[in-house]
Amino acid sequence: MQRDRIDFGKMNIPVLFRKIFFPTLLGMVCMACITIADGVFVGRGVGSDALAAVNIVAPLFMVTTGIGLLFGVGSSVVASVHLSQRKVKAANINITQALLVSLLLMAVGISLVMLFNKQTAYMLGSSDQLLPPVLEYMNWIVPFSIFSMLANIGMFIIRLDGSPKFAMLCNVVPALINVVLDYVFVFPMQMGLTGAALATALAQVAGGLMVLIYLFGFSGTLHLYKLKMSMKSLRLTCRNTGYMIRLGASAMLGELAIACMMLVGNYAFIRMLAEDGVAAYSVACYCLPIVFMIANAIAQSAQPIISYNYGTGDAARVHATFRLSLKTAFISGLVAFAVMYAFCPYIVAMFLEPGCPAYGIATKGIPYFASGFICFALNITWIGYYQSIELARKAMLFMLLRGIILMSICFLALPHLLGEKGLWLAVPCAELIIFITLTVNYQYRHKVCRAVE
Repeated sequence: MQRDRIDFGKMNIPVLFRKIFFPTLLGMVCMACITIADGVFVGRGVGSDALAAVNIVAPLFMVTTGIGLLFGVGSSVVASVHLSQRKVKAANINITQALLVSLLLMAVGISLVMLFNKQTAYMLGSSDQLLPPVLEYMNWIVPFSIFSMLANIGMFIIRLDGSPKFAMLCNVVPALINVVLDYVFVFPMQMGLTGAALATALAQVAGGLMVLIYLFGFSGTLHLYKLKMSMKSLRLTCRNTGYMIRLGASAMLGELAIACMMLVGNYAFIRMLAEDGVAAYSVACYCLPIVFMIANAIAQSAQPIISYNYGTGDAARVHATFRLSLKTAFISGLVAFAVMYAFCPYIVAMFLEPGCPAYGIATKGIPYFASGFICFALNITWIGYYQSIELARKAMLFMLLRGIILMSICFLALPHLLGEKGLWLAVPCAELIIFITLTVNYQYRHKVCRAVE
C-alpha cells in the first residue's frame, strides 16, 4: 500500500491541512450519508412513523460514535505526542490499549440494551404507538454497532499512521454499501424497517473489517502490540486508558450532545406537536450530522498537526493550524446554512411526502434551526483545539455546557417564550451563547499571557 507523504513537523501548514482535510471530509460526509440514506429510504419507503422511530433510536448511534471518538481522540493525541518524541513502542501500546478497552465497554453496553430493549425504547422517548417500529429497528442495529465504534477509532489511527486516503475509504465504502442495500432491501425486497436496519448493520461490519485488515496487514509505523497480562501491565493499561479518556471525553460529549439534542428535542416536540412534530424534527436531525461531520473533519484534520507540533514545542505552527481551522469552520458553517435556507422544501421532500402534516412543520421550522450552523461548526473546531493541546478539562467543560446543560435549558425555556418557533431556536441559541463564551475566554487568556510576558 502506497503511503501518503506527510511530515507533521515541517510541511507547509495549509498544504498539510488540505492533504489531511479533503480525504477526511469526504470520509466524514459519507459516514453521515449512512444515517441520511436510512432517513430518505425509510421516510419515503416505509412512512413517517418509521422515520420517527429511527430518530428515537438515533441517540444510540451517537453513543456508539461517542465511545469511538472518546478512545480515538484520546489515543491519537497521546500517540501523536509519543511519535513526535520518537517513542514508537509507547504509541503502539496506547492504540492497542484503546482498542481493547473500548471493545470490552461496547460489549457490555450492547448486552444491557438488548436485555432491556423495551425500557431503553421508552427512555429514548418512544410512545406506545412508536414502540413496535422502534424495537424492530433497534433489535437489528444495536448488536452490530461494535463494528461502527471500531471503525471510528481505527480511522484516527490510520490517519496518524500517514494514510488519510485509506481512512477515507473506511467511510466511503460502507456508505456506498449502505445506500445500495437500503434501496434493495426497502423497495424491491419490501423488507421495511428491518431492511433499512440490516443495510446499516452490514455497512458497519464492512467499515470495522477494513480497519482490522489495515492494522493487521498494511500499517506502517503504528501496529497492534501484544500486551502482557501481569498486574503491572494491567495497572499501566488502567492508567493510560484513564488519561486517554480524559483527553477524549470532550469529543465523546460532542456526540452525546447530539444524542441529548435528539432525546430532549423528541420529548419537547412530541409534547407540543405529537408524532408529526417528531417526524419533522427528525429531518433536522438527519441534516445536522452533515454539519457535525464537516466540523469534525476540520477538528480531526487539525488535531494530529496541532498535537505533533505541541509535542515538539513549535507554538507558531500550532497557532497557524488553529487559525486556519477556524476560518475553514466559518466558511463551512456559512455554506451549510445557505444551502439549508435556500433548498429547505426540496431537502424535506427527500424525507417526507409533500402535503403531509410533518412536511409543513419541517419546512416552516428548519430554517430557524439552520441559523445555528455557523456557531456549531466554530464551537466544535475550537473545542477540538483544546483537546489537541491536552487541555482536557477546559474542552470537557465547554462541551458539557454547549451540548447538554445549555441545550436542555433552551429546549425547556424557549418553547414557553416563543411557542413552536422556540423549539427550532433552542439549538442555535445554545450554540451562540457558547461561541460568545469561548471568544471571551480566549481573549482573556491571551490578554493575561501578554501581561505576564
